[in-house]
Amino acid sequence: MHTYNVLVVDDEAEIQEAIEIYLKNESMNVFRANHGLEALEVLEREDIHLIILDIMMPRLDGIKTTFKIRESRNIPILMLSAKTEDADKVLGLNVGADDYLAKPFNPLELVARVKSQLRRYTHFGNYKQETDEIHVRGLTLNKQTKTVFIHDEEIRLTATEYKILELLMENRGRVFSIDEIYEKVWKEPYINAENTVAVHVRRIREKIEINPKDPQYLKVVWGIGYKIEK
Repeated sequence: MHTYNVLVVDDEAEIQEAIEIYLKNESMNVFRANHGLEALEVLEREDIHLIILDIMMPRLDGIKTTFKIRESRNIPILMLSAKTEDADKVLGLNVGADDYLAKPFNPLELVARVKSQLRRYTHFGNYKQETDEIHVRGLTLNKQTKTVFIHDEEIRLTATEYKILELLMENRGRVFSIDEIYEKVWKEPYINAENTVAVHVRRIREKIEINPKDPQYLKVVWGIGYKIEK
């Protein structure tokens, strides 16, 4: 699964630490900076996917930092501010922030906003091309981030399950025999591996189907193999 790198920029260490705890619980990597100049240095060194940026900071504030970042990068920026005035919010969004959250914030809301921005960015932004996605009626597979979503809810697959689903989704409507699936996914000759493939297909169904016994996506063609319906 893809691991996201989030940069937290705030001059209050307690805020940095609190945000880091919640994001690490979501398996995200967290980088920290105390002000805008430090944030710009981190961006030069690391592959950052989202920035959480305080407005009121010494040396280089959040507004100026956003303005600077937007000169060359399109990554999502979630602004934080102790102020709740609409003027700050409007100014932040006008210079290029993607979202705004007033302090004190609910940590669960922060995490939800971060996830939403990352999903939009990795699905529709510059981080990848839209051609890296395959869509089948609410089922979405992202080839670059190796993620799978059912109606915007991420589905956790093992590497092998992902490879099987990717093979079938790339060839929607085509029936693959069990030996074809095995040889393409496991990259070795098929020898008595019917049960191995069947177990993985069953697990995929349990994860992507509302009712695995009446699958809408991954269908069996008796005596031949499996396919993803167009």
